[in-house]
Amino acid sequence: MQDREIFKNLSVFPPFIVRLDGRAFHRLTREEGFAKPYDRRFSDAMATVSGQMLSSSGLEPSFAYTFSDEISLFFPRVPFNGRVEKIDSVCASYAASALTLALHLTEPVAFDSRVIVADVPAAIVYMNMRQREAWRNHINGYCQQALIAEGMTATQAARALRGMKGPAMHEMMFERGINLAKTPAWERRGIACYRTEIIKEGYNPVTDERVAAARRVVVTDDDLPLFSEPDGEAFLRSHLI
Repeated sequence: MQDREIFKNLSVFPPFIVRLDGRAFHRLTREEGFAKPYDRRFSDAMATVSGQMLSSSGLEPSFAYTFSDEISLFFPRVPFNGRVEKIDSVCASYAASALTLALHLTEPVAFDSRVIVADVPAAIVYMNMRQREAWRNHINGYCQQALIAEGMTATQAARALRGMKGPAMHEMMFERGINLAKTPAWERRGIACYRTEIIKEGYNPVTDERVAAARRVVVTDDDLPLFSEPDGEAFLRSHLI
């Protein structure tokens, strides 16, 4: 029957991106009573999962970017000899298990997964695109929740916002006392996890001296630059390695 495993040899060469998207997470957020449009507990859990994808999944992506219910992972090196089926299935299953534990859930969750071939220049374009989507989600989420709070149904709110441009949405929320440009950076720009080098003090028992040693650690960054700006592009180039 092995000759029927027609996709088992489908492979990808590095570098590439894997994007994970939560399946039916609107039900999860409703059942868990998460605040809308943003809940720090949920975003912290997604950031925890993103960090674990780098630190303990065994897959070793170099960079993770998350907002809402999605995680994008950049792989400069290839796991599983590039076998797409294994990369997709292990990334999605590990993330689902990790999120279940992070949120102490009693019901399973699921992610879908896709592989996107991208070298560093293409990955910068991709991350910029996802960050723009995070911003669109941000302004739409605030506006939709404002209308629902004023008595509209979710369907009515979505219909009222359809076709509305960003500046009009800004003005709509400003009239309600919220400056969308002053909301927390992680809501507007997402969260990233990456490895960085730190200097840690240790002890050498042979020489009986305090010594400094370099260590690579995974950090979570919730105050990101705009990826479309020069400093944001430089930030990405320094971590997509």
